[in-house]
Amino acid sequence: MTQQITTISIFTFSTIWQKIWAFFMMQFAHGPMRNQKGLEFYKLLGTGKTGFNPLPDWGTYAVLQVWNNEQAAKLFFEESSLFQRYVNNTNEHLVLFMKNMVSKGEWNGNNPFKKHYNVDKSNEYLAVITRATIKTRLLLKFWKFVPKSQHSLSDNKGLLYTKGVGEMPFKQMATFSIWKNKSALEDFAYRANGHITAIKKTRDLKWYSEELFARFQPYHRFGNFKNDAIPLNFN
Repeated sequence: MTQQITTISIFTFSTIWQKIWAFFMMQFAHGPMRNQKGLEFYKLLGTGKTGFNPLPDWGTYAVLQVWNNEQAAKLFFEESSLFQRYVNNTNEHLVLFMKNMVSKGEWNGNNPFKKHYNVDKSNEYLAVITRATIKTRLLLKFWKFVPKSQHSLSDNKGLLYTKGVGEMPFKQMATFSIWKNKSALEDFAYRANGHITAIKKTRDLKWYSEELFARFQPYHRFGNFKNDAIPLNFN
């Protein structure tokens, strides 16, 4: 177990110039990130349109970061000129602090998430990251099936937020979601027909060359994000 903290920052951009700036930062933010003290792992992520659509959402980007400890994370958000540039150019932003509870699989050959030594049992909220690299020969079959597997998400009242994110459109995809509690997540994962079928197809077709599942406890948020579905009672 560890003191490691994971943060995810979600930024929305409205004007054409903001969107151009955000697109170019997918390349230019790497330098400052690589030199950031206390940062163990990071990913600059584009997002997909609503409904887990493979087409890009040019107005939303995300930054995933894994830190040695909470102090290193807070120092970045309080003092980093890179983060301030994002804030100055964004329309809305949300930053979530999370403690890892379980993580299985690999991301670029390694599992970057380590189980945190101390989670709050009274905090039932869960955040989930799933990530996979789809085999090239199965890309079309995968994306044709995805809409069927996601139908039950719209009916799940325990799902507070979800967004498709990724490093490379179509091929390297991930999802980030926030759930009211473990029961709501398990209702979707183990009892929703579309998702159960998707799991079976994953096993039968083996359409991922690499995959990862990670569950977190979100415990702190800040920013000016106006999505009221995301819990407001984090510290």
